[in-house]
Amino acid sequence: MWLDRVKKASGQDLEINWRNFSLEQVNSKESPDWKVWEQPDEHQARALLASMAAEAARRQGKDAFDKFHLALLIARHGSKERIPLNEEDALAKIAEEADLDVSQFREDLKDRELLQIVARDHTEAVEQHGVFGTPTFILEDGSSVYLKTFIPPEEDSVEFFEHFVGLMSGRSYVGEVKRPQPPWPKGAAT
Repeated sequence: MWLDRVKKASGQDLEINWRNFSLEQVNSKESPDWKVWEQPDEHQARALLASMAAEAARRQGKDAFDKFHLALLIARHGSKERIPLNEEDALAKIAEEADLDVSQFREDLKDRELLQIVARDHTEAVEQHGVFGTPTFILEDGSSVYLKTFIPPEEDSVEFFEHFVGLMSGRSYVGEVKRPQPPWPKGAAT
């Protein structure tokens, strides 16, 4: 939601290429050979179906993906109801609200080839960029940066993003910036 504000404010200057990353996979207590995307029922995983849904939306074009992805983020993180990420009907409702072809979306959602996209994105993130959590940004210089933050206030969205990218781009010597806890997140907006 924050990046959508930044993108709208910056026009065409900001390209966001959303990729899949499975927190369930990285946090799994199973053996190292266990893969969430190789399990027989994607509905059993906490969020795998949502990743597949995003890829199903992507098949309808970049604009369809962007609308669906933003609506999904809002439904999960910007709403008190926090929709489940493993229920097809809930995801189809978001697809409908995002003006996708819902019949095509549901049909594409059945395609287990989408799991290969999720697996490829996740594996690339871990092996090539060292990703361990979300959100992780891969900046233009190729560096990867994990950022733990609440959604910034709307009036600070663009400036905060610019400062973040400015601090981390081209500065491989910056390894970690962290507020001692407590008091963080004392006083932070949620």
